[in-house]
Amino acid sequence: MLEDRTIAAASSPTVWPAAYPRGYAVVDVETTGLARDDRIISAAVYRLDARGAVEDHWYTLVNPERDPGPVWIHGLTSDVLEGAPLFGDVAEEFAARLDGRVLVAHNAVFDWQMIAREYARARREAPVRQRLCTIALAKELALPLPNHKLESLAAHFGVVQRRAHHALDDARVLAEAFRPSLHAAAAGSVRLPLQECRPLTEWADRPAARIGRQAGSGGGYRAAGSWRPARKRPACPYPNPGRYEVGKPLKQGMRVAFSGDTSTERELLEDRATEAGLHVATSLSRLTSLLVTNDPDSGTSKVVKARQFGTPVVDEAAFGQLLRDVAPADS
Repeated sequence: MLEDRTIAAASSPTVWPAAYPRGYAVVDVETTGLARDDRIISAAVYRLDARGAVEDHWYTLVNPERDPGPVWIHGLTSDVLEGAPLFGDVAEEFAARLDGRVLVAHNAVFDWQMIAREYARARREAPVRQRLCTIALAKELALPLPNHKLESLAAHFGVVQRRAHHALDDARVLAEAFRPSLHAAAAGSVRLPLQECRPLTEWADRPAARIGRQAGSGGGYRAAGSWRPARKRPACPYPNPGRYEVGKPLKQGMRVAFSGDTSTERELLEDRATEAGLHVATSLSRLTSLLVTNDPDSGTSKVVKARQFGTPVVDEAAFGQLLRDVAPADS
C-alpha cells in the first residue's frame, strides 16, 4: 500500500470543494508502441477515494497477440506475455476498476486512447467519462518542475520510483504524487483540469488482424494496418515565410512541428494550427519554422535536430498564445 505522506503545503483543507470528483482511478498502461494500432501489454489501476486515499490496486499482463515492441523499455518479452490473458479476458475486471471514477494518468490522453481502442476492439465501452492529466494539474499548481516527466513529479513530492516503466510501480508512484497535488488544489480552490473521455466506438466493427509471426519476434504477432487511417489534412495553401522570430507573431504558411507530451490532445493542437493557416510538419528539417515542446531538454530526434538547425522552440502554453494572433500570409 502507499505511504500515508503528510505534506504541510498540501494539507487537507477544512472545506473540501463540492465540485471535486468522488473517486479516482490512477492508471498506467505499458504498450507495444505509440501508434494507433499498438496494443496494451500490461495495465495497473490504483483506486482512490475523493481525497486521494488508496482503496485498492490491481495489475495484469495482457497478451497483445503481436510482438511486444520495445522490450528494452518495459522488459516484457513474448515469452512472458505468451500465457497472459487477452484484453477481452480482463476487460470486465478493468472496467469495474474504472467505473464511476475519473481516470488519472500522466499524459492521460495517451493512456485513455490506448484503453479506448482496446475496448473498441473488444466491442465494449470503457465506463470512463472524464480524465485528469497530472501534467496539466502540475501546470495549474505551478509546481517548480524542471520538466514534465513522471520522475520529476515524483521527486518533487519525495516519492521513490522502484521500477520505472513497470505499470504497477508507475501507477503507485503517480498515486502517491497525485494525492498531495489534489490536496494542494483543494486548499487553493483550484479548478481541476478535467477532460471529457469519448468512447472510440467507430472502431468496434473493425476486426482484429493477425498476420503471421514475425521473424525474430519470439512468437509475437504483428498487427495489420491501423485501427484508424492517419488523418489527411489539406495541404497548406500558403508559402513558407521562414522561421518564427521571438517577439513577432506567427505567419500563415509557417511549418510547425510538435515533440513530446502535451496537455492538450495532439490532434486538437494540430487542428488548431491547420485552421490558423500553418503547415503541420511530421518531421523537423532546416525549413521548419518552429518546434513546440514542453521538454526542450529531452533527447528526442526533433529536439536534437532543432538544436542542430537553430530552429526556434516554444512550449505549448506559448504556442497557444501565438495561435490567437497569426498574421496573414504575404499577398
